[in-house]
Amino acid sequence: MLFNSIAFIIFFPIVIFLYFLTPYKYRWILLLAASYYFYMCWKAEYIILILLSTIVDYFVSLKMASLPEKKQRRKWLYLSFLCNLGLLFTFKYFNFFSDSVNLFLQNFNIFYEPFYLNVLLPVGISFYTFQTLSYTIDVYNEKVEPERHFGYFALYVSFFPQLVAGPIERPARLLPQFRQKFDFDYERVVTGLKMMAWGFFMKLVIADRLAPIVNKVFNHPSKFEGIEVIVATIFFSFQIFCDFAGYSIIAIGAAKVMGYDLMQNFRRPYFATSIREFWQRWHISLSTWFRDYVYIPLGGNRVVKWRWYYNLFVTFVVSGLWHGANWTFVIWGALHGFYLIFAIVTQSFRDKFNAAIGLNKYPQLHHFLQIVVTFILAAFAWIFFRANNVGDAFTLIQNMFYIEVSQFTWQLIPTVDTYKIWLVIFFMLILELYHAIEEFSSSPTPLYSSSTIVRWTSYVLLIIITLGFGSYTSNDFIYFQF
Repeated sequence: MLFNSIAFIIFFPIVIFLYFLTPYKYRWILLLAASYYFYMCWKAEYIILILLSTIVDYFVSLKMASLPEKKQRRKWLYLSFLCNLGLLFTFKYFNFFSDSVNLFLQNFNIFYEPFYLNVLLPVGISFYTFQTLSYTIDVYNEKVEPERHFGYFALYVSFFPQLVAGPIERPARLLPQFRQKFDFDYERVVTGLKMMAWGFFMKLVIADRLAPIVNKVFNHPSKFEGIEVIVATIFFSFQIFCDFAGYSIIAIGAAKVMGYDLMQNFRRPYFATSIREFWQRWHISLSTWFRDYVYIPLGGNRVVKWRWYYNLFVTFVVSGLWHGANWTFVIWGALHGFYLIFAIVTQSFRDKFNAAIGLNKYPQLHHFLQIVVTFILAAFAWIFFRANNVGDAFTLIQNMFYIEVSQFTWQLIPTVDTYKIWLVIFFMLILELYHAIEEFSSSPTPLYSSSTIVRWTSYVLLIIITLGFGSYTSNDFIYFQF
């Protein structure tokens, strides 16, 4: 079930209505049933995978809690890894692994017919796998007590607002909330609905309007060059942000209506002044997951310098692979790892250079240039993320530099309706103005203004714009494929 579907518009109010009518101690049953139904709307039989992960990790955590020493608990943790990562590998990476091995062996004149699994990728498998893994790892490290109520734990794994695309919640944060008693609170409900409305605006009015323009260029890379490729790359940067951040905001808002607080997943990432800061603002639940469960266990920065660089690079390569079974994602992750290492290595030189040219005397200009450079680096990396394959990515990069004066027209991309391009640019400017107010101003944004007139005017305008200019074709959320 998509958030941007008629089914969800019917489903969500019914769940909320029943939720507040249901006695506290039985709400977990309603939410668990709603969550399983929500997931089964895609492919009913794949609910077995969630149930399998839930049952294994529930009993594994109880067993680990009964053992006093880590050495004794470790084999049970490995069982959790085997089950969860085994399912993830089978459904998401097996064909990619089979293909890669075949291509590698062909270099040594070894030829065979590779075996492929003809299965659909379960929606959101990477998200709920990482969520339940964080639970077993935290129980293993004695950071949390195991949840003995099977229903609450099953709900933690499958909570419908964030089941298929996050935020990836930690057990210490989400599990205790299922035991809390939330009464109907007007202010909280309105806040949640405002967040959902803003998320729908980002998804329907910006992301889904950008999608066909981006697809036209990235699906036919040899037909476009220069400004056309640059515009499409910038458009994809905003498409993926509005698509994924829009989903996260809808999820957080939907949970808030019921009383639950999900973690912030995006914090205006395109206002970051470095790639390091970018990852403190982009997909925060995933970046902190890799920090806590991959980077720090590898040694983090508490090691010799070369090992620190290695830890950073490996973490980002694995992060790239998490996003998809394609070498394009691996390169995307590796590129971000390179950015971070390069920034560390050149920090002293850059500081001296900025001082030599006097840039430090103009902090606002310096700040602006840092934002621009960071956006360019992130946007360039998005080419690999969006490209259908590595060859297409390099074709786009090569064509990007074929710039002719004649390309500088109001049309930007000749094969796309000029009206559609400039309309979506207008909405992108509204988005960035809103974010700029949040980032730099102490004044509240229109949605949260202290003035009743300003607030309600902004609500009405937001709804009218979303209904009038939203794209209502069948556009899945990009991160559903992960």
